[in-house]
Amino acid sequence: MAMITTDYVSTYLGNRFYPLRPHIDKVAIEDIAHGLAYQCRFNGQTQVFYSVAQHSLIVAELVPPHLRLAALLHDAAEAYLGDMVKPLKVLLPEFAVLEDKVSAIIAATYGLDFSDYAPIKQADLIALATEKRDLMPHSAERWAYLDGIAPLPGIIEAMGPAEAKQRFLHAFARLSGLGLAA
Repeated sequence: MAMITTDYVSTYLGNRFYPLRPHIDKVAIEDIAHGLAYQCRFNGQTQVFYSVAQHSLIVAELVPPHLRLAALLHDAAEAYLGDMVKPLKVLLPEFAVLEDKVSAIIAATYGLDFSDYAPIKQADLIALATEKRDLMPHSAERWAYLDGIAPLPGIIEAMGPAEAKQRFLHAFARLSGLGLAA
């Protein structure tokens, strides 16, 4: 049997992502929403399924209004690359370079500027502290980068992938003014 080899990854809508270049035939918000909604944070090591899309929705709510679209899409590259856990990212610095290139493609597509990233990173850490508390009760060890970061007062109620995808798409439409066809 002949082995089929490709240099691309097919997306939900059938677009192609070429990680070695990197290049995306067509950046589509539904590909991003779908990819993030069906990816579990923390490599799936949570009490219940909890998606990157839901995480992104939380981060978007924690920043000033002018940064909400950028915050919603702060992890959008993971729709194409996957959500790599932080200890592995440290071991694979080239992955961070690739992630930055994919993020730049997405930013250019949607007219985003990630240069004002500090408030988004702070919101990301608050979400992370909340997720660790609510979704990883057996992870009692200290995560040094969360020192001084207070989790949100409410408890996270995890959504299923379909709901997370729809909420992500709705938030994108509301924040971008582009609707869902973009």
